[in-house]
This record gives sequence, structure tokens and C-alpha cells, in this order.
Amino acid sequence: MGLYSKNIFIKILSILLFGGILFGVYYREIIETSMGDKIIGFFVIFGAFIFMPLFLVYRLKGKKFEDYTLSDKNIKKMRDRSSKD
Repeated sequence: MGLYSKNIFIKILSILLFGGILFGVYYREIIETSMGDKIIGFFVIFGAFIFMPLFLVYRLKGKKFEDYTLSDKNIKKMRDRSSKD
């Protein structure tokens, strides 16, 4: 799967996610409360366990995780930079 196709796949999933939640809200308000809640819940679970991990893998690919954590090394770098100012 190329980079462009992954980008399109993530966009399609995000449109499905938000569209599903909006459909659930519409269904809940207009037709039936309990079924609308189930639809919203399904799409929230879909977003949390399927969409979010795929999105994070796509966006963080090739980046160093160490650059985004508070390790002793990074804290020393921040202190050195603040003392220079």
C-alpha cells in the first residue's frame, strides 16, 4: 500500500466515522433513542479501536518516539536551552 493510498484510506475511514456518529445522532433524535445510542456507541468504539491506531501508525511512521518523551536526556536539553536565554 503506497503512501497516497494510505492517505485516502485514512480519509475514507474518518468520513465514515464522523458520518456514522452524525447518523446516530440524527437517528436518536428523530426515530428511536435506544437504537441511536447503539449506533453512536458502535462508531465511538470503531474510532477508538480501529481508526485511532491506524491514524497514529500512519502519522508517526518514521519518527523517533524518544523525541516526544520526557526522559532525563530531554529534560537536560530543555534546561540547557532555557539557561541560554
